[in-house]
Amino acid sequence: MKERSTARLVVADPEDRVLLFLTYGKDHAVPPRWITPGGGVDPGEDFQAAGVRELREETGLVVETVGEPFHVVDFDVNTVWHPYEVGHWAWFSIRTARFEPSDDGWMPDEHEDIVASRWWTADELEASGESFEPDDLPELIRRGIARL
Repeated sequence: MKERSTARLVVADPEDRVLLFLTYGKDHAVPPRWITPGGGVDPGEDFQAAGVRELREETGLVVETVGEPFHVVDFDVNTVWHPYEVGHWAWFSIRTARFEPSDDGWMPDEHEDIVASRWWTADELEASGESFEPDDLPELIRRGIARL
C-alpha cells in the first residue's frame, strides 16, 4: 500500500485535555509514540464516517457525527512508523466528558500495539519529552480545541 486516508480525532474533555494513545507503529523495532484516536478510511466511507467508526472502535465512545474537519492535509509519511508513503489526513475535534477508553472494539494488532492511554493538555505533551506524531500534534490539539 503506497497511500492511506485516515481520520484523526482530537477528543477533548471540559478541561481541554485530549485523549492520546501510546502506540507502536508498523513494528516494535521503534519505540512507541503518542497519537490521537483515529484510523483508516474503509472502502465506501468518507472521512466523517471513518471518524465516527474509529472513535467507537478505539475508545468505545459512540457519537452520531464528528462534524466537519478542522484540518485536511496530504503529506509524505514518516516510514519509520508506517508501511505506506503518502498520507491523507482529515482532523476532527469533539468535546466530551472524560472517560476511560474501552478496548472492546480493538483489532488483534491494536491489543499488541497500544500500550497506554492518557489525557494530556497540549502544553503537557509539548513539555513531556515524549515522542508523538505528527510533529505538530500540540498545535493541532490547540487548533482542534479552538473549534469547539
